[in-house]
Amino acid sequence: MGKKIVVITGSPRQNGNSFAMTDAFIRAAEEKGHTVTRFDAALRKVGGCHACETCYKTGKPCSFDDDFNTIAPAILEADAVVFTMPVYWYSIPGQIKNVIDRLFAFVIGGKEIAGKKCALITCCEENDLTVMDGVRIPIERSAALLKWEMVGAVLIPGVLEAGAIEKTDGCKQAAALAEKI
Repeated sequence: MGKKIVVITGSPRQNGNSFAMTDAFIRAAEEKGHTVTRFDAALRKVGGCHACETCYKTGKPCSFDDDFNTIAPAILEADAVVFTMPVYWYSIPGQIKNVIDRLFAFVIGGKEIAGKKCALITCCEENDLTVMDGVRIPIERSAALLKWEMVGAVLIPGVLEAGAIEKTDGCKQAAALAEKI
């Protein structure tokens, strides 16, 4: 039986390497009968958390009305959440960081979201795999806090220019990740 998967991307470069891996994952997941809903955070308006702790008190995930209020219901309904992004300056890109920070709404709002599967797809310019720790570790810690099962991470170093991913097995690894959902 197919699962509901939410994919949240964090790159503004639509022809970039993390998008290519995202597309490979989505194709493979859909071929397996999963339903995929994609949110490109860089193309959305999602502000930072205001720490007002009024999450879900107005009937919406966030009292401040932006695109997180569209993303949150999809996450609630999902069986799995996949985060995809490049590494920007040794950390999570700002384009997706606000979405990740706003997962706080589920905790404050008392929403039961435990038991989901979670995965990460990321790449970076440098050849050192530890460069991706600034993305990998926060995603793993977030999943642990939310009681989500980390089912895999695709970590591809050494890519910068659009299309460089094609010289690696990154898209193949991303497609294989769909097997774990």
